[in-house]
Amino acid sequence: MSDATKNKKRTKTQSSGEIENETGSGKRKVIIVESPAKAKTIEGILGKDYQVISSKGHIRDLPQKQFGVDLNSLKLDFEIIPGKESVVEQIKKTAEGKEVYLASDQDREGEAIAWHLATILGVKGKNRITFSEITPRAIQEAVKNPREIDMNKVNAQLARRVLDRIVGYKISPLLWRIIKDARSAGRVQSAALKIICEKERERYRFVPQKYYKVWIEIAELKAYLTKINGKKIKPTDVTKEIADDVLKDVKNVKLIDIEIKEVRKNPPPPFITSTLQQDAASKLGFPVSKTMKIAQELYEGIDIKNGHRAFITYMRTDSTRVSEEAQEAAEEFILNNFGKEYLGNLQPKKSSSKTKTKVQDAHECIRPVDISLTPEKAKELLDKDHYKIYELIWKRFIAFQMSSAVYKQYSYDFQSDKYIFEATIRERIFDGFEKVYTIDNEASEEHKELRIGEVYNVEPKTVESETTPPDRYSEASIVKTLEAEGIGRPSTYATIIQTLLDRKYVVKNKRTLVPTILGFVVNHYLEQRFPDIVDKNFTAEMEKQLDEVENGKKDWKEVVRTFLSEFGKDLQKAEKEFFSIDFDTDLKCEDCEGNYKLKVGKFGLYLHCPKCKTNKSLKNDIFGVIDNGKLYVLKEAQEPESTDEEGSTGEEKRKRYTKPNKAKGSKTPKTSKASKSKKTAGK
Repeated sequence: MSDATKNKKRTKTQSSGEIENETGSGKRKVIIVESPAKAKTIEGILGKDYQVISSKGHIRDLPQKQFGVDLNSLKLDFEIIPGKESVVEQIKKTAEGKEVYLASDQDREGEAIAWHLATILGVKGKNRITFSEITPRAIQEAVKNPREIDMNKVNAQLARRVLDRIVGYKISPLLWRIIKDARSAGRVQSAALKIICEKERERYRFVPQKYYKVWIEIAELKAYLTKINGKKIKPTDVTKEIADDVLKDVKNVKLIDIEIKEVRKNPPPPFITSTLQQDAASKLGFPVSKTMKIAQELYEGIDIKNGHRAFITYMRTDSTRVSEEAQEAAEEFILNNFGKEYLGNLQPKKSSSKTKTKVQDAHECIRPVDISLTPEKAKELLDKDHYKIYELIWKRFIAFQMSSAVYKQYSYDFQSDKYIFEATIRERIFDGFEKVYTIDNEASEEHKELRIGEVYNVEPKTVESETTPPDRYSEASIVKTLEAEGIGRPSTYATIIQTLLDRKYVVKNKRTLVPTILGFVVNHYLEQRFPDIVDKNFTAEMEKQLDEVENGKKDWKEVVRTFLSEFGKDLQKAEKEFFSIDFDTDLKCEDCEGNYKLKVGKFGLYLHCPKCKTNKSLKNDIFGVIDNGKLYVLKEAQEPESTDEEGSTGEEKRKRYTKPNKAKGSKTPKTSKASKSKKTAGK
């Protein structure tokens, strides 16, 4: 068949971003991105000279069934990811003889994808293009200014991958040897697990303290007791005796002072990855993984009535910088839709930027690519969940460019002999950015026309209360904590949380993250055998070193070797020394009223009564706390179910627990040997 005939009969592209079956398309330039959706959006912008294809994510990685790292030379053995062979072959065919641009995301992962592609295709030089938004201006500017692959970013990603591989492949088999159901141990997830376990332990140790709320009411104004004999008191300082004295002694009060001041509430900065995750979790109830999936789709582009378009800028970023073009567009929108008084005067004319030692690779905040596409207009184009995320991003960004909300704050002090009662209200006099975005649910209150020196008859009110334990982590609060502690990166938070959930180390109870008994046992093992791995300061320091690799200040192999020198000592000790799980518990044996012990056998965790030798299985995902070498099963857990073997039962799939029966002829089991499973560790 002639070339001309081939060209006439070549198969059409199935969808934009999919690789054409024949490469003689006549297009002279090929752009390779990660996702078909992103490819479709870009191809619609660039036109006929460009063919945009997708690698569908990573194409090469360390081997799945082997370690793949020479710990002496740190030579890495990469392989095509199983299932991606045909994708790689099609990319090679499509790129042959063409001018190739590598347009994967601009973070470390994206840079590594570009490097792997360049290595496979044998292309060199300035072929790397990046952009933080998929708009005609940004794409065309990127194509005009290609650069070389940033090997510092690539090396930082390689270092992270190797560190995670070392931890996963070296610790996980040891865990399997001790705890059958412990699927693996990851470097960053282990530090996150410890933080969640520590919070649960703090809650368990918490002792509530009773106190009394005492207040008076004047003209619908609530004033709370704040001082006794001129001394400031905390709410928890108010005992029953004090409350009774107030009820007995206070019959009238005198207004002794009114303080009036103007309070300005500034708009929050535009979203970065972590704050978007937190806001979507707290306001919408979205899991972090769902938020990132939706944001990725809004960035890469979505099919709408009139074609395919992107809605937001790059969603993995630690930068709050706003481009001048975006700022000018926002200012024009505010002037035209709200008026000059709503235009922010606190923002510098030049774009603002959040300075952090670990600023992510994207150069801007998360913002809409077209400010004129208001949430009202977007609602007609997007489904419900995509609309909700877009609305959050649009409102937060436009609010950042708006003026502050202004409140007049009134503080009233009432006195009765030795007692001072205080009330504070805020009356909003200008809504500013709150016209489009609210930070909290603080309502504007109407101030009271009261006069200093006026005496008011009152009947004090009291109510008994008690302090509450610290809240468990939600997805929003654990993201905030991980960011504050410098653990992981915003782009990894969703994976960290999902991994802990998938492995049943943590379960969701309503919107909170609760460590399971399995999670506590795994954390205990890691604390005892690999203290650095779960230490948040050590993990944060590793993140700093990875940033230094990215900034060209450290060699990635030096970072890995330093880690290995300390980790190797713990590993050698862990491999040689026997480790047993043997905890006292607060669970009573129903046969003899003795206390069970928590042990582990070839079927997993189980309960053993030393007194009557009864063994009971134990579900891994119930709630419990290990504190000072003892397991306390929390109220959320039910009774253990009976078993005739160490941790084995036919009832496990049917219900969580049944009443225990004494196991006949049961023996105290030996610790199970190392698992022979071919599970992949360190992923």
